[in-house]
Amino acid sequence: MKATTDVMPANDASHQESLTPKRWLKELAAGERRRLTLATLAGLGVGLCTIVQMLLLAIIIDRLLTGAPEAPVGVLFVALIGVLGVRALAQWAQETTAQAASLAIRGRARAALLDHLTALGPVRLSSRHSAGLGSQLVEQVEALDGYFARFLPQLRLATALPLLIFAIVLGLDWLAAIFLLLAAPLIPLFMALVGMGAQRLNQAQFAAVTRLSGHFLDRVRGITTLQLFGRTATAAAEVFAAADDYRARSMKTLRIAFLSSAVLEFFASVAIAVIAIYVGFGLLGYITYGPSSSLTLFSGLTILLLAPEFFQPLRSLSQHYHDRAAALGAAEALVAILNETPPETFERRSADSGNNDALVRLSEACVEHAGRGQVLGPVSLEVSRGEVIALTGPSGAGKSTLLQLIAGFVAPSEGSAEVMSERRPAWMDQRPLVIQGTIADNLRLADTQASDERMQAALQRAGLAGLLSRLPEGLDTPVGERGAGLSGGQAQRLALARVFLSDAALVLLDEPTASLDEDSEAEVAASLARLVEEGRTLIIATHHPALMAMAHRVVRIQAGQQVEEATA
Repeated sequence: MKATTDVMPANDASHQESLTPKRWLKELAAGERRRLTLATLAGLGVGLCTIVQMLLLAIIIDRLLTGAPEAPVGVLFVALIGVLGVRALAQWAQETTAQAASLAIRGRARAALLDHLTALGPVRLSSRHSAGLGSQLVEQVEALDGYFARFLPQLRLATALPLLIFAIVLGLDWLAAIFLLLAAPLIPLFMALVGMGAQRLNQAQFAAVTRLSGHFLDRVRGITTLQLFGRTATAAAEVFAAADDYRARSMKTLRIAFLSSAVLEFFASVAIAVIAIYVGFGLLGYITYGPSSSLTLFSGLTILLLAPEFFQPLRSLSQHYHDRAAALGAAEALVAILNETPPETFERRSADSGNNDALVRLSEACVEHAGRGQVLGPVSLEVSRGEVIALTGPSGAGKSTLLQLIAGFVAPSEGSAEVMSERRPAWMDQRPLVIQGTIADNLRLADTQASDERMQAALQRAGLAGLLSRLPEGLDTPVGERGAGLSGGQAQRLALARVFLSDAALVLLDEPTASLDEDSEAEVAASLARLVEEGRTLIIATHHPALMAMAHRVVRIQAGQQVEEATA
């Protein structure tokens, strides 16, 4: 029995409903329903304590001014201090619980995005800028914080607390309650109108910062070329112009936020002023309509103290409504990534193979790319374990696409592709990935638990033992991004050391000696020979005679089709 990895067609995502920003945010919130509910309950506790606080203040002031002999004012003051303490604890619980929920949700969202980017594979991601993706994974995911930590709990409180205060005011004076009821809808109405415009501005702002990230990184990476051609001043001006465009968009968003807050504060202040005039004239006897004649100092003070608290949850919601707009703007771009269907799904299962020695089996496999049509196929190829295959042909013939198909980076549009191995193949091309860090950091990309002894042995088999012995810091020697500090041949052999460190049975190499001098080519070829001695299966896209001579078979690809196969 052999474990078989089938390259399957895309999953049934085409039959599933595409994600929308609102639906995705709702699904994320569902995963932290318990903490968000606790945050809402704590916020409700804050509101209840505030209401009790205002009632106690009204009672204390009423009894002090009326001079009621039976008034236990000292006890009321102690009760007021106790309520203030409980309110502070409830507010702390609300903020910490909401922040914990937001942190967990953002972590889950970022993990889902990373998993989906991995599933899309390097071929699908080649059309996206790495700096733009990095910006989305960091800044746009962080933009979800206010929505979950502040807006969602406040959304529920903005309904419950005003209704409770309205009921209390209604019991004291139904005319004052009507004033509150008439003014309340104005705040949500203007909040919604402003929010729609703010959402569009946030979408444009996030798109601008994504472009700016890619623009800036491109100029930094190309600084050598720009200096050689005397274009550094022009490049700096372009970056400045892009940054200034982002500044203008950010200021426009902030301008709308401040202006909308001012408008909402104005309507709330007008409503409170109307109620204050009513209470004042009612107590003075100038208004005799309805319940105004029965107003007392206690009831009037209670209504005046509760009126701002009636609007406070709505005003807080209007402030956090911009968090909602920012979250929807960020989610718009993130959902666009999640809605991209991965090229294939890998289904690992045990299966009997007709040829127990076969490691790779392609049967009339074809590959299509959007906008380019069919770029490979039909190709039929069977590779046995321990075999070395050289792929040759002119540039653009489809050699790299064939390697990508075997690696699982793309799915066959027709035919089938199978790799009989429990582990993913090892991959190395002419531009190996070297990250900024130490030599050990780069080696541990293949095995995060690798010991120093194993890494040193891998470097020795890759032909880097001499270099390592000359480095004072050894494995802790820092290297720069893209192998800065290493020659081209040393960077290639460092990538080969990762292959030695991995336990992949199948090794795919795309022009591993391209752009190297003769000495480096010979060293890389010698390292590949050691891989063959270990019993690894190698498939190499190459034009190098020494690598072709190492192969058991040479497969020629031309115009995307297998036109010749010869035994080396």
